[in-house]
Amino acid sequence: MSKHLSTPSELKEMLASVDTILLDCDGVLWHGDHILPDIKETLEYFRSLGKDIVFVTNNATKSRRQYKAKFDKLGIQASEEEIFGSAYASAVYLSQILKFPKDKKVFVIGEAGLEEELRSEGINYCGGSDPKENVFLPSLDFGSLVFEDNVGAVLCGFDTSINYSKLAKAHHYLTTPSKDGTPVHFILTNSDSTFPAGGTFYPGSGAISAPLRYSTGLVPMECGKPEKTMMDCIVAKRHFDLSKTLMVGDRLNTDIEFGNQSGTSTLLVLTGVTQPAEIEPGNPKNTSGTVPTYVVNSLGDFVVLAKGE
Repeated sequence: MSKHLSTPSELKEMLASVDTILLDCDGVLWHGDHILPDIKETLEYFRSLGKDIVFVTNNATKSRRQYKAKFDKLGIQASEEEIFGSAYASAVYLSQILKFPKDKKVFVIGEAGLEEELRSEGINYCGGSDPKENVFLPSLDFGSLVFEDNVGAVLCGFDTSINYSKLAKAHHYLTTPSKDGTPVHFILTNSDSTFPAGGTFYPGSGAISAPLRYSTGLVPMECGKPEKTMMDCIVAKRHFDLSKTLMVGDRLNTDIEFGNQSGTSTLLVLTGVTQPAEIEPGNPKNTSGTVPTYVVNSLGDFVVLAKGE
């Protein structure tokens, strides 16, 4: 059973047990472009205690630089080194874990932020936001498709310009043997089925990748929450003790499962996707059975500690 933290002493005791705090963003720190109550003061309090802060998001459309601009706009202290999105995790996975060859390219289904992170890790790519990719394929005119040489991976993220031509090219790369006989890697930034915007939900990166998973029959490597691959990438860059780490999020099947799988304690906030009834035993909406270590109404609940000192 989760422990609902409701008193200052409970909040303080929990904080004393961790050195590093990993924070999801949308639904925890803000909704869209609106910061949630007492978030700035709470984060400043965490920093005053010497906590190591890392912002962990599955959003694959923005680079760390672009995310930093949003933090600045909302008045939240953050450095690029503290921001870890699934776009960056994917780039780190390619460069540091796969040791992706310099003479090969990644075919991207995604947007400019994902491409920026690939460049930051020295990864060559094609597709993505290239204007010639954002065209419709004339009916059954498969001869008009132009394929790149030396594609060694297909990386699929969130793409509002997704079209049949991109899917057809990605399918071709994934199912056609490369000239040197090596397999083409299939990588997802994250498998989120939906994402929240404007008070409702829309198809997420996982939904966009579904046609390729179905058509190829392949199981991709996922670099976002809840996969441990993302945690491995963060630890490789930040170097912290998972047993003294807290993962904070608003979604059971991504944020909380991410922390649980990685061996951190977890804190669910009720300002986003997950509603209180969903964490009750036997609730059919919690299909994964994931349970957080702790629950608070809002991350801003910790401001009571800042005001009391």
